[in-house]
Amino acid sequence: MVVARCANFFNMPSFFVRRHHTFMKIQHVIPLLFFAGCCIASAQTNSTTNGTGHTQQPPIYDESADGTNQIAAALDTATKEHKRVLLMFGANWCIWCHRLHTLFETDKSIADELKSSYVVAMIDMNNGHNSDLYQKYQGSYGGVPFLVVLDADGKYLLTQHTAVLEEGDHHSPQKVLAFLKEWAPK
Repeated sequence: MVVARCANFFNMPSFFVRRHHTFMKIQHVIPLLFFAGCCIASAQTNSTTNGTGHTQQPPIYDESADGTNQIAAALDTATKEHKRVLLMFGANWCIWCHRLHTLFETDKSIADELKSSYVVAMIDMNNGHNSDLYQKYQGSYGGVPFLVVLDADGKYLLTQHTAVLEEGDHHSPQKVLAFLKEWAPK
C-alpha cells in the first residue's frame, strides 16, 4: 500500500518504486556482508600468523637448549659413527630456516646424505640465544640460516651462509646436495 501511495505521489509506476524499495533493502545488507567477510578473513589471518605477519610454522629449534651442550652431544655421536657435525644456526621465526629444514627432510638424496655423513644439530639464535656460538663460528657475515661443518674431533672446517645455496624462493636441492657431498668425510 505504501509503495502504491509513493508511486502515486511521485507520479511513478508502482513496479519502479517496488524495485527501488528492494534495492534500498539490499544496500543495507551489502555492507554487513562485506564486514562479515573482512572479519572471517582477519580471523583466518590471525590463526596463521604470529602477530608480526610471519607465518607460524611448527618449531624446529629448541629455544631453551644450550647450543654448547647440543654441539657436545653431536660430537659424541659423530665420533662413534665416524661422521661430521653439521650445525644449522637459525630461529623458529625464520622462513628460510624452515625452508632449508623442510628440504633436509623431504628431498631423499639430501636426507640420505645427511643420514650417512652428518650428525645435525639445530642451534637456536632467537633473541640473542647462543650468541657466543654465533660469534665463535663466524655467523656475523650475514643472517640466518647458516651452516657450520665440524669434523668428529670438533675441528672447525667451514661456515656456509645459505644465500649461495638459494634459487629464487627456495634452496636449490642440487646446490645443497653438492655442498653436503663436498664436506662429507672421505
